[in-house]
Amino acid sequence: MDVPVALITAGTAGLGAATARLLARNGFSVVVNYNSDHTRAKAFVDELTRISTLQRQSPLLIGLNIESPNFCSYQADLSKSDEIGRLANSTITSMGRLDVDHCLNLNVKSHLWLMKATRSYLDETEGIFITTASLAGVKFSGSSLAYAVTKAAQIHLVKGLATMAAPKIRVNSVSPGLILTDVAEQVLCFIKSKSVTGANTVIDGGMSL
Repeated sequence: MDVPVALITAGTAGLGAATARLLARNGFSVVVNYNSDHTRAKAFVDELTRISTLQRQSPLLIGLNIESPNFCSYQADLSKSDEIGRLANSTITSMGRLDVDHCLNLNVKSHLWLMKATRSYLDETEGIFITTASLAGVKFSGSSLAYAVTKAAQIHLVKGLATMAAPKIRVNSVSPGLILTDVAEQVLCFIKSKSVTGANTVIDGGMSL
């Protein structure tokens, strides 16, 4: 059976890293994107290789000082559409497929560009595109009006993309408060829930009640 592949932007720290770790422990190959810190990205790929269930299931790799084929990192500036395209192409070149696209940065445009760059690949695998929005996009909070408005636009974009990408690709978003691990669990839940699309899940420990 083919191993599912996830691409996680801003994937070497914070929520992106938490999601990458969870997917690695659940049998996914993972490509992480980073902006500038190559050393941290390499160290994180090594960590994913160590904790992966795929690594433990591959006896030929155990004890050998070689890089796992199931995890890699690529640099890309997500504010530039051409670099997003390069990121998508690099993922397919190294992994051969794409099942999950989890993007976190640059609230609206980068998500639109990334969907455009990965749509044909996700269509082939009937995959899922997941964005990280924010509680601020659902209920205004915090000190930045601009941030809240762009997050609201991102949630609305998800609904539009879900309509446009149907029926093969699912598009969802998660809106966290200050919680990381539970958000990663919701990402995995969206991946497994084949009938859910156009949804935004608020995960805030009841903060918005």
